[in-house]
Amino acid sequence: MTGPRAKREDAPEGVLCIDKPKGPTSHDVVARIRRALGTSRVGHAGTLDPMASGVLVVLVGEATKLAPYLTAHDKRYEATVVLGRATDTLDAEGQTTTEGAVSDDLAAELARVEAGDGPAPILEAALAAERARAEQIPPSYSAIKVDGERSYARARAGEDVELPARPVEVRALRVLRASAPREGAPASVDLELAVSKGYYVRSLARDVGDLLGVPAHLGRLRRVASGPFHIEGAVALDVGSAGLAAALIPVADAAALGLPVARLTTAGTERAGHGKRLQADDFSAPPHDEAPHAWLDEAGRLVAVGTRREDGYIVDRGFCRSAARSE
Repeated sequence: MTGPRAKREDAPEGVLCIDKPKGPTSHDVVARIRRALGTSRVGHAGTLDPMASGVLVVLVGEATKLAPYLTAHDKRYEATVVLGRATDTLDAEGQTTTEGAVSDDLAAELARVEAGDGPAPILEAALAAERARAEQIPPSYSAIKVDGERSYARARAGEDVELPARPVEVRALRVLRASAPREGAPASVDLELAVSKGYYVRSLARDVGDLLGVPAHLGRLRRVASGPFHIEGAVALDVGSAGLAAALIPVADAAALGLPVARLTTAGTERAGHGKRLQADDFSAPPHDEAPHAWLDEAGRLVAVGTRREDGYIVDRGFCRSAARSE
């Protein structure tokens, strides 16, 4: 087949788990993958700041329709909170706003943690408060829109932006390492955390510093997991076009990783393909709750993402039948 239809069918599609290096923005990564794979249908599921590295889930072709579902996943990070200096962006790339010394008691405690010797009640109290957090104030330097304009644009223009708190959850938070202050090097704490969608680790640095009574900022951030996509399975951005194409996870496989799965009958596949409301007998394995499910046909192709309602099963997003599982 020739013409535009053939080009669409030949276009790459799937999900890439990229190990983003420090430096480029998430948009920069998307632009590079568009060029490398020769397609404009590329997006991502969860932004990483330029200073951050690690898992960036990139969506190609039909996989871009999975963005609302894969973006909703919990994230897991390794982070370094640097004590003694706060910045306007809440990270190491910002301008200093406040400086202050670590207290003698906290410095002694950090030295004990660094040596692996003794309890850390001051630090643990701060982390316990963060684990209990139900709301978080995002950084003013963020992509959240305020009256149609990005918050960071307003902040860069000198506006004093105050964003409302948003609901978040901290699933886990623990200390990996700590460093006491010494000449030429500030105090710092390395943390591992698992958090809900919408949680800002830069805000964590600010808030933990407040709880410890010392200015603080985020010195390092690495995302080690985004839902089912882990750093161990991530591919480097510089592997080239062939390497990126080979690393694409088929759309149906990615949907089955990120969502619970329901199986359609032949009749159910036909009805779902036309966007019709389904009933329980249209499934050989129906959805088990009201959460969005990946609806696969008998060959393992992704037909739709849908949800169960009181009066039937509704197609939320339909997919081209080319969204097949790998063999």
